[in-house]
Amino acid sequence: MEQIHTIGRRKSAVARIFVNEGSGKITINKRDITEYFPSSILQYVVKQPLTLLDAVEKYDIKVNVCGGGFTGQSQAVRLAIARALVKINADDKKALRAEGFMTRDSREVERKKPGQPKARRRFQFSKR
Repeated sequence: MEQIHTIGRRKSAVARIFVNEGSGKITINKRDITEYFPSSILQYVVKQPLTLLDAVEKYDIKVNVCGGGFTGQSQAVRLAIARALVKINADDKKALRAEGFMTRDSREVERKKPGQPKARRRFQFSKR
């Protein structure tokens, strides 16, 4: 198997991943996953597609991720891993789609409008 390259996005986070056959090592921005995402919940989110297909120990994954916060970054990595697993074996797409790992979450932050403190919030109004 040659190296597989995919991209995942979420909010303003972009994750580029490279997948090779290996022992299950995940490296994010040249650091180990446990060091980059100390929270066990975020580590779980990243590994969800791999655990679904019992492929945690099969592939070494190298990730470059930038932009956004840690939650958005972990979900961007999850999407990229799911896309890479489909590139490796197209039969897995149905299972990953059923769990919702193949869908790009298109929700973005709404922009702040002029004359308002936030996107939807209005300044306090008083008749008197």
